[in-house]
Amino acid sequence: MSAQTDTPPPQLPAPPVDDAHDSVPRIVPVRRTGRWAAAVAVLVLLAGALVSVIRNDAFQWGVVGDHLTTASVLRGLGLTLWLTGLVMVLGFALGTLLAVMRLSGNPILQAVAWGYVWLFRSTPILVQLLFWFNIGALYPQILGVDTVNLLGPVAVAVIGLTLHEAAYAAEVVRGGILSVEHGQLEAAQSLGLGPWRRLRRIVLPQAMRSIVPPAGNMLIGTLKGTSIVSIIAVQDLLYSVQLVYHRTYEVIPLLLVATLWYVAVTSLLSVGQHYVERHYARGTADAR
Repeated sequence: MSAQTDTPPPQLPAPPVDDAHDSVPRIVPVRRTGRWAAAVAVLVLLAGALVSVIRNDAFQWGVVGDHLTTASVLRGLGLTLWLTGLVMVLGFALGTLLAVMRLSGNPILQAVAWGYVWLFRSTPILVQLLFWFNIGALYPQILGVDTVNLLGPVAVAVIGLTLHEAAYAAEVVRGGILSVEHGQLEAAQSLGLGPWRRLRRIVLPQAMRSIVPPAGNMLIGTLKGTSIVSIIAVQDLLYSVQLVYHRTYEVIPLLLVATLWYVAVTSLLSVGQHYVERHYARGTADAR
């Protein structure tokens, strides 16, 4: 009988050491200490400013709260909103017509539209309002109608602001129309669509992507710009608070009342503008 000897199992060779792996430097995120320090400093300054405004008795926040929802202030706010909406609708209706005239092949229509835009964009809105307010001094009668007392302050405000906004709306609409690819117009024309139908069904829906952002800015600008009608005694929001502080001499708190309402309405319009822009940007890279 032969003796059995224990033989150890064969040893596998050790895997080679990857020196290249050890030589790759470890990625360490950059310490942005300066950025965070600046952010903290800004937050501290904002907090200090906010606390200063809240705790400053000169702002008279109690008076602000008492007048924020009074009947006269709400009536002025309502007139401001009505005036803003009406001016934007009429201004863009006239502006669209002017934009079409600018893009037409008729040189006379082009010249008239260009002259309108040039004139009303070159004249301050305050000068335009005062001009229309005193139109009776230039033309006491038009077609046998007495014009001295024909236009009241509100009518003057609507006319002046509409004609002013139409000049800017014309350029906004014209830029939006020019942003539509020319191939779209050729395709619509090949289908036998007329000029107005091409504009309404093909051009404007696509142009709205370029029209909505500046139109939203115009809407907010018109809302704040209506405050200038107080110069001709239109009882908008600003004029309503002016009537109060001329009687009570509480100028700062009443101006804060108007400011808070303007900020609130502007914020709502900005939110609405965001969703309208997202609606018209569907299917594009900007839909977010």
